[in-house]
Amino acid sequence: MSTTAVEATTGVNYLNAKYGIRSWLFTTDHKRIALLYLVSITFFFLIGGAAAVLMRLHLIEPQGALLEPATYNKMFSMHGIIMVFFFLIPSIPAVMGNFLVPMMVGARDLAFPRVNLLSWYIYILGGLFTLYAILAGGVDTGWTFYTPLSTTYANGQVMAAALGIFITGFSSILTGLNFVVTIHKMRAPGLTWFRLPLFIWAMYATSIIQILGTPVVAIAIVLVGLERLLHVGIFDPALGGDPILFQHLFWFYSHPAVYIMILPSMGVVSELITCFSKKRIFGYSFIAFSSVAIAVISFLVWGHHMFVSGQSVYAGLVFSALSFAVAIPSAIKVFNWTATLYKGSVSYQAPMLYALGFIGLFTMGGLTGLFLASLATDIHLHDTYFVIAHFHYIMVGGALMGYLGGLHFWWPKMTGRLYPDGWARFSALVIFIGFNLTFFPQFMLGYLGMPRRYAVYPPEFQVLNVMSSAGASILGVGYLIPLVYFIWSMRYGPVAGPNPWGAKGLEWETPSPPPTENFEELPIVEEEAYAYGVKEARVV
Repeated sequence: MSTTAVEATTGVNYLNAKYGIRSWLFTTDHKRIALLYLVSITFFFLIGGAAAVLMRLHLIEPQGALLEPATYNKMFSMHGIIMVFFFLIPSIPAVMGNFLVPMMVGARDLAFPRVNLLSWYIYILGGLFTLYAILAGGVDTGWTFYTPLSTTYANGQVMAAALGIFITGFSSILTGLNFVVTIHKMRAPGLTWFRLPLFIWAMYATSIIQILGTPVVAIAIVLVGLERLLHVGIFDPALGGDPILFQHLFWFYSHPAVYIMILPSMGVVSELITCFSKKRIFGYSFIAFSSVAIAVISFLVWGHHMFVSGQSVYAGLVFSALSFAVAIPSAIKVFNWTATLYKGSVSYQAPMLYALGFIGLFTMGGLTGLFLASLATDIHLHDTYFVIAHFHYIMVGGALMGYLGGLHFWWPKMTGRLYPDGWARFSALVIFIGFNLTFFPQFMLGYLGMPRRYAVYPPEFQVLNVMSSAGASILGVGYLIPLVYFIWSMRYGPVAGPNPWGAKGLEWETPSPPPTENFEELPIVEEEAYAYGVKEARVV
């Protein structure tokens, strides 16, 4: 019998460190790889967050006393690149997806354990190139790398940053491929498609986007490199190229990438809402198919980023209609979550507070997105702070709230320890208040016409900018509080039982933390997902 099999049958869990650091760096255990990702993306989150803090401090004064304009350009570029490509996109798939997908489907590991480890090393390699670009002079293109700025006029280490993103894309592709194969081929007996947890449906839809969309942005970045190095006319009109072509290639991936960030959070919220309402999820099949619908429609809406870029007005009309259509499956989820809460036995523990915060902030972000999907209003709002506020309500208010909710929900399963729930509830409240104080004033700034990416602004915008900067300080404190009590809980937190929340799902049938191979015997599933009304979940 293998060492890992012995550990599984004797109850030794994956956190056992008797083999030292080498056992972590060469592990193929999906749970350990998830924790490697957790540490890595937390590191990048702190870097991206520091850049945001510097920007908000700079914008307290209209003339910006903290940073030089060129440095400010590099700061918002670094913030966007780090947060989008090295935190938001990999956060839930790489951490919670890696940790949970095999256990939720009743498997001992992912289909390709070595490929899973390789994906983490690729992520780290891409991150190192990007960190080199930051330390060696930075980048001033913004996270979008628009041409011909990025190919001809940009300053700094553009190629190093672009290479880092290109490399990291392979990590995303391999992770998505691993999840798809695992979900198709390694489900436990009795676990039919319509008994799968909704988190698995969300991860499946996300994986499809990762596999199909990521190669397109990789090709676009390679073409940027060829034009910058060899002066081949691809995007630069001075060389016979077409700059609009880059926008088509970039947004064909990067708008679906929004759903790579948000779909996993939707899956997390589905788990939290039903668990802390102690009710079957309302409209299971509608929520499941809405995840697939979002993945499909997301590939058809990229042109709404180009309403003012010279795109045909007829193409604009089509993309506008499709952009309104993609809101429908998102609305289905929100309505079904709300219906699940109705007459439920709702408990307001920390994960549930994050789920409720997600619903409120994501709804605000989705509704304001309709203004940007409309040709008439987008002309006025394009490239203003309204876009920044909308994007952050979706990505930070949505994706990050879902990530934190999931982390609080599955932390006892990951570590075998409980965190102080009072502090966790307090942090959720601080984050919600700080977030709204940070980004709601930016809707007003954008409506009044303040353009984004400027290091200075007219004095009449100062009050709203000071409010936004004050909110950012509160938000930063809210993010640091969980970091402190999570670390504290790993040593001093009360021991968690297998199922501290009384939740349904195969992952809660394992000890906390789980054995290396998850299950001593592969489980057989005999009930529907979220069968709270059928049989009370076991609480230990």
